Amino acid sequence: MSYNSKNYKESCDKWVIGGTLEIADGATLIGFPQAENQAESTATSIADLKANFNALLENLKAAGLMKADSE
Repeated sequence: MSYNSKNYKESCDKWVIGGTLEIADGATLIGFPQAENQAESTATSIADLKANFNALLENLKAAGLMKADSE
């Protein structure tokens, strides 16, 4: 019998996840980047909402959770 694992340890400091990674309730994820807190929107116009949304995108990019715009 042979077995192919989707999740395996490739080296002493690298795991490959080819299946599902489930984080159980109450678990802690360490080393994952976090974006700065984004205050709730109080926008009363489309222009204000656009500004709030763009600020959110910038926070995600600054935290490394979204690729930066290409130049």
